[in-house]
Formats: sequence, C-alpha cells, structure tokens
Amino acid sequence: MLKIIDFWAVWCGPCKFMEPIIEELEKELAGKVEIEKINVDENQEMTAKYGVMSIPTYVFLKDGKEVDRIIGATQKENFQKILQKHE
Repeated sequence: MLKIIDFWAVWCGPCKFMEPIIEELEKELAGKVEIEKINVDENQEMTAKYGVMSIPTYVFLKDGKEVDRIIGATQKENFQKILQKHE
C-alpha cells in the first residue's frame, strides 16, 4: 500500500491552502492510500529523518521506501499522477 506523509505546521499558509485537498484525497483513497500528517514543530525527529527543509512537503512511500516527493502547495491532479505512477 502507498503511504503519503504530509509534513505541515499550524502557522504555514500554504499548508492551510492544501488542507481541503488532502482531506478530499483521504476520502477518495480510503483503503488504498494511507495519509499520515506530521506537524514539523511537534515531530522534529521525523522531519529530520526525511530531510524536510520547507513545508508543505509530501513524501510518497511504497513498501516503506520513498518513491516520490512534492514540495510546496500544488494541485490535486499532481497527487493523482504520482499515485497512478506507483500503483
């Protein structure tokens, strides 16, 4: 199963912009893709582990290995393209 790790923060404007898009994806992909949200202020260990330098950052994992990454706010279609590529 594919997993998306969403690195975000409360004070991040682009993260707030992306919130409804991520929620939509969560509903549409329930059971197919797991989405884990990581608050960078509360979990600096994970943030460092994945080398996240700016937020929002979306790390795509397949079988526990990173296969793709989106940095910054983007369109829903870009998530769908990456997910199709790694199905």
